[in-house]
Amino acid sequence: MSQDNTQNQINEINRKLDLVLEEINSQRLRRQEVDDLVSDLSIVGKDVFTTSVTALDKAGIELDYEALGALSIKLVRNIGTFNQMLETLESANDLLKDLTPIVNQVGLDSIALLAEYEQKGYLDFLKEFMNLTDKVVSHFTLDDVKALSANVVTMLELVKSVTQPEMLDSMGGAISVYKEMDFDKAPSYSMWKTFRAMSSPEMKKGMGFMITFMQQLIKNSQK
Repeated sequence: MSQDNTQNQINEINRKLDLVLEEINSQRLRRQEVDDLVSDLSIVGKDVFTTSVTALDKAGIELDYEALGALSIKLVRNIGTFNQMLETLESANDLLKDLTPIVNQVGLDSIALLAEYEQKGYLDFLKEFMNLTDKVVSHFTLDDVKALSANVVTMLELVKSVTQPEMLDSMGGAISVYKEMDFDKAPSYSMWKTFRAMSSPEMKKGMGFMITFMQQLIKNSQK
């Protein structure tokens, strides 16, 4: 019984030794592969370095190894900055992905709004307004526009004075009377009868209105 236990222990030890030997052999193979790779890369690196030096020599470019060293130090020193730049680019990319649907929706809404304006005739109105502007520009000079700008206040004041409520009422009444009058049936007046008619309160009020209107017109023109 004891011999069987001893034999089992020996077999277990042999099995573990085999596993250890396999691991050692595997590590040796990996190390050999790494050494071969380093050797190959060294050859390739030397060839690339030799080729680069030859090309730079032919181009008349001299390498400043101190500058290259300083550049390497700056690159190592600013690794954090490069990481921040990459993070910023990633954030910008994510923002662009988020904004793309919004921009597409805005574009669709703009197209729909333009279609609605076109149906309502706004675009045609704008086109005609541009044609009107072209005609104004082609028929009037810059001096004409300056003169209009200088006199626009006077013109507006004149319009304001003319469009006062009392004047509008009087003018509206006069226009109504004018439309209703039949000049073919109007009676003839002698000089004396005309003088007496002009002396009536109604005629005096009408003449006062006309005189006031003319005075206001002359006053605004003088301004």
